[in-house]
Amino acid sequence: MRTTVPVTTEISHPLFARFYTWFSQVLDRRGLAGQREALLAGLSGRVIEVGAGNGLNFRHYPPSVTGVLAVEPEPRLRAAARRAAEAAPVRIEVGGGLAERLPAAGGRFDAAVVTFVLCSLPDPGAGLREIRRVLAPGGRLRFLEHVRAGGAGWARAQDLLDATVWPRLTGGCHTGRDSVAAIEAAGFTIESLDRFVFACGVRGPISLCGPISFCVRGVARR
Repeated sequence: MRTTVPVTTEISHPLFARFYTWFSQVLDRRGLAGQREALLAGLSGRVIEVGAGNGLNFRHYPPSVTGVLAVEPEPRLRAAARRAAEAAPVRIEVGGGLAERLPAAGGRFDAAVVTFVLCSLPDPGAGLREIRRVLAPGGRLRFLEHVRAGGAGWARAQDLLDATVWPRLTGGCHTGRDSVAAIEAAGFTIESLDRFVFACGVRGPISLCGPISFCVRGVARR
């Protein structure tokens, strides 16, 4: 008798989801909203957003976008994204699913969007290859990610955090991944890349942004 193992399409991080909802809104007010707007400027056609979080990108989609499939595996963030979709300027369908198993046919989308997602995927390469699968030939990947620091001091601190407490506290996030290299390794060609340090000004016992201040925004072609 064959036993069917259910396929998991959700990842539950209730405490982190609450924290992320607050923290992401703080960062947007301190300047990250402008980076989201720049990321999505000029997009057109059919778009898939992978790891949509609480939907803070949605209000920045230009009217040239004909529709968005927004995939978010965390149920609390997905519920917030559905509320955000109701006020979006374009049609957005929010559903569950994992980056490694996107609920879409191959070659369906003109563009894909990831925003602070590659840091938390268990296998970024697998997720990126799946994104590449659902993109049409010549389709673009728009990405906004925090990455490994250029300086040795911060890079060592990121390594220490990633090997200890950070992923456990932040839903699997890793502070020091080289996401640009991962994008290229998955078969994409980088067309544009902007590196910047985002100083959010949110402080506690240590700066809440320090390890994740080193960011990239760019476009890659399938």
